[in-house]
Amino acid sequence: MPTSSNQMKRIAQRALDIEMSGIRKFFQAAKPDSISMALGQPDFDTPDHIKQAAIRAINEGKTGYTFNAGLPELREAISKKFKSENGIRFHPDQVIVTAGAGEALFIAIQALVNPGDRVLITDPGFVSYEACSTLAGGVMDPLALDQNLHIDVDAAIEKMNGARLLILNSPCNPTGTVESEETIRALVEAANDAGVTVLSDEVYEHFIYDAKHTSAAKFGDDVLTVNATSKTYAMTGWRIGYIAGHPDYIQQCLKIHQYCQTCATSISQYAAYAAYTGDQTCVSLMRDEYKARRDMLWSGLHDLGFDFPIPGGAFYAFVPMDNDTTQKILDAGVIIVPGDAFGKNGSGYARFSYATSRANISAALERISTVVR
Repeated sequence: MPTSSNQMKRIAQRALDIEMSGIRKFFQAAKPDSISMALGQPDFDTPDHIKQAAIRAINEGKTGYTFNAGLPELREAISKKFKSENGIRFHPDQVIVTAGAGEALFIAIQALVNPGDRVLITDPGFVSYEACSTLAGGVMDPLALDQNLHIDVDAAIEKMNGARLLILNSPCNPTGTVESEETIRALVEAANDAGVTVLSDEVYEHFIYDAKHTSAAKFGDDVLTVNATSKTYAMTGWRIGYIAGHPDYIQQCLKIHQYCQTCATSISQYAAYAAYTGDQTCVSLMRDEYKARRDMLWSGLHDLGFDFPIPGGAFYAFVPMDNDTTQKILDAGVIIVPGDAFGKNGSGYARFSYATSRANISAALERISTVVR
Protein backbone atom coordinates (compact mmCIF):
# COMPACT_ATOMS: atom_id res chain seq x y z
CA MET A 1 0.00 0.00 0.00
CA PRO A 2 1.48 3.40 -0.96
CA THR A 3 2.45 5.69 1.88
CA SER A 4 0.31 8.84 2.02
CA SER A 5 1.76 12.29 2.52
CA ASN A 6 0.10 12.45 5.95
CA GLN A 7 1.78 9.21 6.99
CA MET A 8 5.15 10.48 5.80
CA LYS A 9 4.75 13.59 7.93
CA ARG A 10 4.37 11.37 11.00
CA ILE A 11 7.66 9.52 10.41
CA ALA A 12 10.66 10.64 12.47
CA GLN A 13 13.26 12.51 10.48
CA ARG A 14 16.01 10.21 11.79
CA ALA A 15 14.40 7.32 9.92
CA LEU A 16 13.95 9.36 6.76
CA ASP A 17 17.61 10.38 6.88
CA ILE A 18 18.92 6.86 6.31
CA GLU A 19 18.51 4.38 3.46
CA MET A 20 18.04 0.63 3.33
CA SER A 21 21.31 -1.27 2.98
CA GLY A 22 22.50 -1.37 -0.61
CA ILE A 23 23.93 -4.84 0.04
CA ARG A 24 20.54 -6.36 0.83
CA LYS A 25 18.89 -4.56 -2.08
CA PHE A 26 21.00 -6.35 -4.68
CA PHE A 27 20.77 -9.68 -2.89
CA GLN A 28 16.99 -9.55 -2.75
CA ALA A 29 16.65 -8.52 -6.41
CA ALA A 30 18.59 -11.54 -7.66
CA LYS A 31 17.38 -13.91 -10.35
CA PRO A 32 16.53 -17.43 -9.15
CA ASP A 33 19.59 -18.96 -10.85
CA SER A 34 22.01 -16.24 -9.79
CA ILE A 35 25.30 -16.92 -8.04
CA SER A 36 25.45 -14.74 -4.96
CA MET A 37 28.71 -13.00 -4.18
CA ALA A 38 26.91 -10.22 -2.36
CA LEU A 39 26.60 -11.14 1.31
CA GLY A 40 29.26 -11.62 3.96
CA GLN A 41 27.59 -14.88 4.87
CA PRO A 42 29.93 -17.82 5.58
CA ASP A 43 28.76 -20.92 3.74
CA PHE A 44 30.15 -23.18 6.47
CA ASP A 45 27.87 -24.85 8.98
CA THR A 46 28.30 -23.85 12.62
CA PRO A 47 30.75 -26.37 14.17
CA ASP A 48 29.03 -29.29 15.83
CA HIS A 49 30.37 -28.76 19.36
CA ILE A 50 28.82 -25.28 19.32
CA LYS A 51 25.45 -26.57 18.11
CA GLN A 52 25.50 -29.29 20.73
CA ALA A 53 26.06 -26.72 23.47
CA ALA A 54 22.92 -24.88 22.35
CA ILE A 55 20.93 -28.11 22.31
CA ARG A 56 22.10 -28.89 25.85
CA ALA A 57 21.06 -25.42 26.97
CA ILE A 58 17.56 -25.99 25.57
CA ASN A 59 17.28 -29.44 27.11
CA GLU A 60 18.45 -28.11 30.48
CA GLY A 61 15.92 -25.30 30.39
CA LYS A 62 18.47 -22.49 30.16
CA THR A 63 16.03 -20.39 28.18
CA GLY A 64 15.35 -17.45 30.48
CA TYR A 65 16.87 -14.01 30.76
CA THR A 66 20.56 -13.72 31.50
CA PHE A 67 22.26 -10.74 33.14
CA ASN A 68 21.89 -7.66 30.95
CA ALA A 69 25.63 -7.73 30.20
CA GLY A 70 25.60 -11.43 29.38
CA LEU A 71 26.49 -14.74 31.02
CA PRO A 72 29.35 -14.26 33.51
CA GLU A 73 31.17 -17.31 32.20
CA LEU A 74 30.94 -16.07 28.62
CA ARG A 75 32.26 -12.64 29.56
CA GLU A 76 35.08 -14.35 31.45
CA ALA A 77 35.90 -16.41 28.34
CA ILE A 78 35.90 -13.27 26.18
CA SER A 79 38.18 -11.54 28.69
CA LYS A 80 40.64 -14.44 28.48
CA LYS A 81 40.42 -14.36 24.67
CA PHE A 82 41.37 -10.65 24.66
CA LYS A 83 44.41 -11.37 26.83
CA SER A 84 45.67 -14.44 24.96
CA GLU A 85 44.87 -13.46 21.37
CA ASN A 86 44.96 -9.67 21.36
CA GLY A 87 47.37 -8.80 24.14
CA ILE A 88 44.86 -6.50 25.86
CA ARG A 89 43.22 -6.69 29.26
CA PHE A 90 39.51 -6.20 29.81
CA HIS A 91 37.92 -7.34 33.04
CA PRO A 92 34.73 -9.36 32.43
CA ASP A 93 32.78 -6.41 33.85
CA GLN A 94 34.13 -4.34 30.94
CA VAL A 95 32.39 -6.61 28.41
CA ILE A 96 28.78 -6.50 27.19
CA VAL A 97 27.44 -9.41 25.14
CA THR A 98 25.19 -8.05 22.40
CA ALA A 99 22.88 -9.23 19.64
CA GLY A 100 25.67 -9.37 17.07
CA ALA A 101 28.32 -6.77 16.29
CA GLY A 102 25.57 -4.64 14.75
CA GLU A 103 24.01 -3.95 18.13
CA ALA A 104 27.42 -3.35 19.69
CA LEU A 105 28.15 -0.65 17.09
CA PHE A 106 24.72 0.89 17.56
CA ILE A 107 24.84 1.18 21.34
CA ALA A 108 28.41 2.51 21.30
CA ILE A 109 27.53 5.27 18.86
CA GLN A 110 24.33 6.09 20.73
CA ALA A 111 26.31 6.36 23.97
CA LEU A 112 29.12 8.53 22.58
CA VAL A 113 27.80 10.74 19.78
CA ASN A 114 25.79 13.93 20.30
CA PRO A 115 23.90 15.78 17.56
CA GLY A 116 26.36 17.58 15.33
CA ASP A 117 29.40 15.55 16.42
CA ARG A 118 31.81 14.60 13.66
CA VAL A 119 32.42 10.89 13.19
CA LEU A 120 35.48 9.91 11.15
CA ILE A 121 34.64 6.97 8.88
CA THR A 122 36.52 5.55 5.91
CA ASP A 123 34.86 6.11 2.54
CA PRO A 124 34.27 3.47 1.28
CA GLY A 125 33.36 1.78 4.56
CA PHE A 126 30.86 -0.62 6.08
CA VAL A 127 27.30 0.58 5.54
CA SER A 128 26.23 0.56 9.21
CA TYR A 129 28.76 3.15 10.37
CA GLU A 130 27.24 6.16 8.66
CA ALA A 131 23.65 5.06 9.28
CA CYS A 132 24.24 4.51 13.01
CA SER A 133 26.03 7.86 13.24
CA THR A 134 23.15 9.60 11.48
CA LEU A 135 20.61 8.00 13.83
CA ALA A 136 22.60 9.44 16.76
CA GLY A 137 22.59 12.89 15.14
CA GLY A 138 26.25 12.69 14.21
CA VAL A 139 27.80 13.86 10.97
CA MET A 140 30.01 11.54 8.94
CA ASP A 141 33.38 13.04 8.04
CA PRO A 142 34.87 10.74 5.38
CA LEU A 143 38.46 9.51 5.56
CA ALA A 144 40.21 9.04 2.24
CA LEU A 145 41.94 5.83 1.21
CA ASP A 146 45.12 5.64 -0.84
CA GLN A 147 45.38 3.87 -4.20
CA ASN A 148 45.88 0.54 -2.42
CA LEU A 149 42.75 1.07 -0.32
CA HIS A 150 44.62 1.75 2.93
CA ILE A 151 43.78 4.65 5.23
CA ASP A 152 45.72 7.82 4.38
CA VAL A 153 47.20 8.31 7.86
CA ASP A 154 48.38 11.89 7.43
CA ALA A 155 45.03 13.00 5.99
CA ALA A 156 43.19 11.24 8.82
CA ILE A 157 45.31 12.89 11.51
CA GLU A 158 44.59 16.31 10.02
CA LYS A 159 40.87 15.72 10.69
CA MET A 160 41.21 14.66 14.33
CA ASN A 161 40.82 17.99 16.10
CA GLY A 162 37.23 18.54 17.15
CA ALA A 163 35.99 15.11 16.04
CA ARG A 164 34.18 12.87 18.52
CA LEU A 165 34.71 9.38 17.17
CA LEU A 166 37.03 7.50 14.81
CA ILE A 167 35.73 4.17 13.51
CA LEU A 168 38.42 1.69 12.50
CA ASN A 169 37.75 -1.59 10.70
CA SER A 170 40.68 -3.90 10.05
CA PRO A 171 40.38 -6.28 8.28
CA CYS A 172 38.01 -4.07 6.37
CA ASN A 173 34.60 -4.60 4.87
CA PRO A 174 34.28 -3.84 1.92
CA THR A 175 37.92 -3.60 0.81
CA GLY A 176 39.57 -6.61 2.46
CA THR A 177 42.40 -4.31 3.56
CA VAL A 178 44.44 -5.11 6.67
CA GLU A 179 46.01 -2.06 8.26
CA SER A 180 49.56 -2.38 9.60
CA GLU A 181 50.48 -2.16 13.27
CA GLU A 182 52.22 1.14 12.53
CA THR A 183 49.07 2.60 11.00
CA ILE A 184 46.83 1.43 13.85
CA ARG A 185 49.24 2.80 16.45
CA ALA A 186 49.57 6.16 14.69
CA LEU A 187 45.81 6.61 14.34
CA VAL A 188 44.97 5.58 17.90
CA GLU A 189 47.68 7.72 19.47
CA ALA A 190 46.72 10.75 17.38
CA ALA A 191 43.05 10.22 18.19
CA ASN A 192 43.64 9.91 21.91
CA ASP A 193 45.88 12.99 21.90
CA ALA A 194 43.06 14.93 20.21
CA GLY A 195 40.36 13.63 22.57
CA VAL A 196 38.81 11.40 19.92
CA THR A 197 37.46 8.02 21.00
CA VAL A 198 38.27 5.08 18.73
CA LEU A 199 35.65 2.44 17.94
CA SER A 200 37.48 -0.58 16.56
CA ASP A 201 35.43 -3.14 14.63
CA GLU A 202 37.51 -6.35 14.57
CA VAL A 203 34.97 -8.97 13.48
CA TYR A 204 37.24 -10.34 10.72
CA GLU A 205 40.37 -10.60 12.88
CA HIS A 206 40.81 -14.35 12.33
CA PHE A 207 40.60 -14.16 8.56
CA ILE A 208 43.94 -12.61 7.64
CA TYR A 209 46.14 -14.30 5.06
CA ASP A 210 49.47 -12.55 4.55
CA ALA A 211 49.77 -10.28 7.58
CA LYS A 212 48.74 -10.19 11.23
CA HIS A 213 45.94 -8.59 13.19
CA THR A 214 46.55 -5.65 15.49
CA SER A 215 43.97 -4.58 18.06
CA ALA A 216 43.60 -0.83 18.41
CA ALA A 217 43.19 -1.05 22.21
CA LYS A 218 46.86 -2.03 22.53
CA PHE A 219 47.78 1.61 21.94
CA GLY A 220 45.31 3.64 23.98
CA ASP A 221 42.70 3.53 26.73
CA ASP A 222 40.11 5.61 24.87
CA VAL A 223 39.18 2.68 22.60
CA LEU A 224 36.03 0.58 22.40
CA THR A 225 36.50 -2.83 20.76
CA VAL A 226 33.70 -4.61 18.92
CA ASN A 227 33.80 -8.24 17.85
CA ALA A 228 31.45 -11.20 17.31
CA THR A 229 31.15 -14.93 16.87
CA SER A 230 29.35 -14.38 13.56
CA LYS A 231 32.23 -14.65 11.10
CA THR A 232 34.81 -16.47 13.23
CA TYR A 233 32.61 -19.47 13.99
CA ALA A 234 30.08 -19.27 11.11
CA MET A 235 27.38 -18.13 13.55
CA THR A 236 25.81 -15.18 11.73
CA GLY A 237 22.24 -16.18 12.57
CA TRP A 238 23.00 -16.83 16.23
CA ARG A 239 23.44 -13.07 16.75
CA ILE A 240 26.21 -12.90 19.34
CA GLY A 241 28.62 -9.99 19.44
CA TYR A 242 30.26 -8.01 22.18
CA ILE A 243 31.79 -4.68 23.08
CA ALA A 244 34.61 -3.99 25.54
CA GLY A 245 36.16 -0.80 26.82
CA HIS A 246 36.59 1.65 29.67
CA PRO A 247 34.07 1.09 32.51
CA ASP A 248 32.65 4.61 32.13
CA TYR A 249 31.74 3.91 28.51
CA ILE A 250 30.52 0.39 29.15
CA GLN A 251 28.17 1.59 31.89
CA GLN A 252 26.47 3.97 29.46
CA CYS A 253 26.39 1.40 26.65
CA LEU A 254 24.75 -1.06 29.05
CA LYS A 255 21.88 1.34 29.74
CA ILE A 256 21.09 1.60 26.04
CA HIS A 257 21.54 -2.15 25.56
CA GLN A 258 19.09 -3.05 28.32
CA TYR A 259 16.32 -0.89 26.89
CA CYS A 260 16.63 -2.08 23.30
CA GLN A 261 17.65 -5.69 23.88
CA THR A 262 17.51 -6.65 27.60
CA CYS A 263 20.05 -9.40 26.93
CA ALA A 264 21.37 -11.45 24.05
CA THR A 265 19.62 -14.77 23.47
CA SER A 266 20.49 -17.16 26.30
CA ILE A 267 20.81 -20.23 24.06
CA SER A 268 23.16 -18.42 21.70
CA GLN A 269 25.26 -17.25 24.64
CA TYR A 270 25.80 -20.84 25.81
CA ALA A 271 26.76 -21.74 22.25
CA ALA A 272 29.21 -18.82 22.14
CA TYR A 273 30.76 -19.98 25.41
CA ALA A 274 31.42 -23.36 23.79
CA ALA A 275 32.90 -21.57 20.78
CA TYR A 276 35.42 -19.59 22.81
CA THR A 277 36.38 -22.38 25.19
CA GLY A 278 36.33 -25.30 22.75
CA ASP A 279 38.59 -26.60 19.98
CA GLN A 280 39.71 -23.78 17.68
CA THR A 281 40.70 -26.04 14.77
CA CYS A 282 37.49 -25.09 12.96
CA VAL A 283 38.65 -21.47 12.74
CA SER A 284 41.98 -22.28 11.09
CA LEU A 285 40.28 -24.66 8.66
CA MET A 286 37.85 -21.95 7.58
CA ARG A 287 40.68 -19.42 7.27
CA ASP A 288 42.67 -21.75 5.02
CA GLU A 289 39.64 -22.33 2.81
CA TYR A 290 38.91 -18.62 2.54
CA LYS A 291 42.52 -18.04 1.52
CA ALA A 292 42.19 -20.64 -1.25
CA ARG A 293 38.98 -18.96 -2.43
CA ARG A 294 40.60 -15.53 -2.32
CA ASP A 295 43.50 -16.75 -4.45
CA MET A 296 41.11 -18.36 -6.91
CA LEU A 297 38.96 -15.25 -7.28
CA TRP A 298 41.90 -12.84 -7.46
CA SER A 299 43.70 -14.91 -10.11
CA GLY A 300 40.53 -15.41 -12.13
CA LEU A 301 39.62 -11.71 -12.16
CA HIS A 302 43.19 -10.72 -13.00
CA ASP A 303 43.13 -13.12 -15.93
CA LEU A 304 39.99 -11.30 -17.10
CA GLY A 305 41.79 -7.96 -17.02
CA PHE A 306 40.85 -6.57 -13.59
CA ASP A 307 43.80 -5.04 -11.77
CA PHE A 308 43.58 -4.62 -7.99
CA PRO A 309 45.63 -5.44 -4.86
CA ILE A 310 45.15 -8.90 -3.44
CA PRO A 311 42.91 -8.61 -0.34
CA GLY A 312 44.78 -9.12 2.90
CA GLY A 313 41.85 -10.25 5.02
CA ALA A 314 38.12 -10.71 5.56
CA PHE A 315 36.42 -12.37 2.56
CA TYR A 316 35.89 -9.48 0.15
CA ALA A 317 37.54 -8.17 -2.99
CA PHE A 318 36.93 -4.54 -3.92
CA VAL A 319 37.41 -4.47 -7.65
CA PRO A 320 37.71 -1.40 -9.90
CA MET A 321 35.10 -1.43 -12.65
CA ASP A 322 32.71 1.02 -14.26
CA ASN A 323 28.95 0.93 -13.78
CA ASP A 324 28.38 -0.61 -17.19
CA THR A 325 30.62 -3.58 -16.38
CA THR A 326 29.00 -4.02 -12.98
CA GLN A 327 25.57 -4.11 -14.60
CA LYS A 328 26.69 -6.63 -17.22
CA ILE A 329 27.96 -8.92 -14.46
CA LEU A 330 24.67 -8.58 -12.59
CA ASP A 331 22.74 -9.30 -15.77
CA ALA A 332 24.89 -12.41 -16.29
CA GLY A 333 23.57 -13.76 -13.00
CA VAL A 334 26.44 -12.97 -10.64
CA ILE A 335 25.30 -10.86 -7.69
CA ILE A 336 27.91 -8.33 -6.64
CA VAL A 337 27.47 -5.03 -4.82
CA PRO A 338 28.25 -1.73 -6.59
CA GLY A 339 30.90 0.13 -4.63
CA ASP A 340 28.83 3.25 -4.11
CA ALA A 341 26.71 1.25 -1.64
CA PHE A 342 29.67 1.76 0.72
CA GLY A 343 30.11 5.49 0.19
CA LYS A 344 30.59 8.08 -2.52
CA ASN A 345 34.25 7.17 -2.98
CA GLY A 346 33.24 3.57 -3.66
CA SER A 347 31.90 4.62 -7.05
CA GLY A 348 33.88 2.90 -9.79
CA TYR A 349 34.27 -0.32 -7.77
CA ALA A 350 32.25 -3.42 -6.96
CA ARG A 351 32.50 -5.71 -3.96
CA PHE A 352 32.79 -9.46 -4.43
CA SER A 353 32.27 -11.75 -1.42
CA TYR A 354 34.19 -15.01 -1.58
CA ALA A 355 32.36 -16.46 1.42
CA THR A 356 30.92 -18.93 -1.05
CA SER A 357 32.16 -22.23 -2.44
CA ARG A 358 34.98 -22.70 -4.93
CA ALA A 359 32.42 -24.24 -7.29
CA ASN A 360 30.36 -21.05 -7.15
CA ILE A 361 33.44 -18.88 -7.64
CA SER A 362 34.46 -20.94 -10.68
CA ALA A 363 30.96 -20.71 -12.16
CA ALA A 364 30.83 -16.97 -11.46
CA LEU A 365 34.16 -16.39 -13.21
CA GLU A 366 32.88 -18.32 -16.22
CA ARG A 367 29.78 -16.14 -16.42
CA ILE A 368 31.83 -12.96 -15.99
CA SER A 369 34.16 -14.06 -18.79
CA THR A 370 31.24 -14.05 -21.24
CA VAL A 371 30.52 -10.35 -20.69
CA VAL A 372 33.94 -8.74 -20.19
CA ARG A 373 36.14 -10.28 -22.86
